[in-house]
Amino acid sequence: MTFDQIALFSLFGTVFALLVWGRIRFDLVAFAALIVAALLGLVPEEEMFSGFSNPAVIIIALVLIVSRGLMNSGAVEFAAKYLLAFSGRLSLHLGALGLFGAALSAVINNVAALALLLPLDLEASKKNGRAPGVSLMPLSFATILGGMITMIGTPPNIVIAQYRQSSLGESFSMFDFAPVGLIVCAAGLLYLTFIGWRLLPSRLHTAPETLEKSDSLYLAELKVGEAASEGDITVQDLYPAADENDLNILGVIRHGRRLRGFARREVLQPGDYLVVEGNPKGIEAFMGAAKLDFAGSEQHKAGLTGNSLSLQEAIVPDSARIAHQSALDLSLLYGHGVTLLGISRQGRTLHSRVRHMPILPGDVLLLLGPSERLASAITWLGVLPLEGRTTDVLQRNKAFLAIGSFTAAIAASIMGWMHLELALAICVGVFALSKLVSGREVYEAVEWKVIVLLGSLIPLGLAFEQSGSAQLVANSIVQATDGMPSWVALAALMVVTMTLSDFLNNVATCLIAAPIAVQVATALNVNPDAFLMGVAVAASCAFLTPIGHKNNTIIMGPGGYRFGDYWRMGLPLELLVLTLSIPAILVVWPL
Repeated sequence: MTFDQIALFSLFGTVFALLVWGRIRFDLVAFAALIVAALLGLVPEEEMFSGFSNPAVIIIALVLIVSRGLMNSGAVEFAAKYLLAFSGRLSLHLGALGLFGAALSAVINNVAALALLLPLDLEASKKNGRAPGVSLMPLSFATILGGMITMIGTPPNIVIAQYRQSSLGESFSMFDFAPVGLIVCAAGLLYLTFIGWRLLPSRLHTAPETLEKSDSLYLAELKVGEAASEGDITVQDLYPAADENDLNILGVIRHGRRLRGFARREVLQPGDYLVVEGNPKGIEAFMGAAKLDFAGSEQHKAGLTGNSLSLQEAIVPDSARIAHQSALDLSLLYGHGVTLLGISRQGRTLHSRVRHMPILPGDVLLLLGPSERLASAITWLGVLPLEGRTTDVLQRNKAFLAIGSFTAAIAASIMGWMHLELALAICVGVFALSKLVSGREVYEAVEWKVIVLLGSLIPLGLAFEQSGSAQLVANSIVQATDGMPSWVALAALMVVTMTLSDFLNNVATCLIAAPIAVQVATALNVNPDAFLMGVAVAASCAFLTPIGHKNNTIIMGPGGYRFGDYWRMGLPLELLVLTLSIPAILVVWPL
């Protein structure tokens, strides 16, 4: 072995140990390794930051922004809300939610898909008295499986496609992953629906005696516009939508006066205000279902050029500027562009108009506005924002724009009219110009730690290949499987890749395994596409630990999982993936 090979193996070994240790952020570990490699001359200084301009890095960042835009538009909300209709029977619930999660993961980033569906699953568990741990892991695994179907579904597929471009001269296309991915995903979903959840520890099957308490209940006023009053809609016509979102309709305000009782049979008119009580997410969802607006909606410039809005909960201390004053007294809406949408006062029923009501210390306010204005208004009011209690307001009137722009971008890439990165960049531009994503959200949507990890490891992966280190590993695999069919070498490479992916970030695993795959295929004189596809499938199969894939980490707290719970359901799934994917790869990508 040469000095460069010894140094690179030592460096990658150190990186692997630090990533498994987990005490230092993985992006800092990767960036430090890049610096060490440059100092040792393993990576030329002029190529040190070349990884950050790699198309794989750009595509991953753009996919994350597009995913945020699709979520902001409520494009998937319509289908998602009907999933709760299947929540009574566990297998039916897992099948419906898993199928939708897998399909969603094929077109947006699988982390974003889980983030969207996780609250739905928690709500279904609460309504049916189930422990969330019995369904969250199947949901996480389903979204990981769905990401295997397309190139943009998961970062490993993007990395493999771009590596093929640089090593073989042509990238994999958007749906080259679909034949194998669909087979693996379908079988995996059947396993998760009928078998997998039964393998979890018994403690995860036991429903807690007291389910998690719901959010604070707010009194809010929602404005009736032209859309909500079409067809002589009465208040009682909205009861089903209110029940679905755990919301109480308390009455109607017309011309500044509250109508008597609950006004159940009152026909709603434009300009009426519906008085409701519920939690922030329920209020936001009910607004969309009933086509209602909020007080001061015209002030926020609704429409295709309207700003993205958020709901923020904040508590009022004694020293707050708004204490003992109302929102109207302080001209909160007209002076700061922020609406006081609701008030929660220690569970007491409130009877005054929300914006006219004097605020007392200890009240919790539900404030609505653009995120930038919310931050400054909260500071000016002297209230204290509650951490983690922000709810985005979906821009449902832009759903068709979002779906159309994304579909056009994918179609343009598939038809060969432009590269995928350019098509996605145009889509992001449309989202930004229509304010479907704000300037702040463009940067917030990108997971910069993954970008730094990928940008740092790409030059290291290139050095690993150019130094002959990948060839050494490939030769070891070839020698270990000497005299056996070529598919045995493919299976061995996939097992190694799967094992690494359970402990390393799947992007890092791909960057290490991809050059080895090409070298093994070259040594065996077989089709390298089969080995690259094997790496793509195996790198996505991080089912044994909570650290191999971010989705598994996200569900660990809400599901009440321990480190050792994952392998019970994950090990049979990984064996199932190996058993099915290898024959599928050999058929679709013959050696």
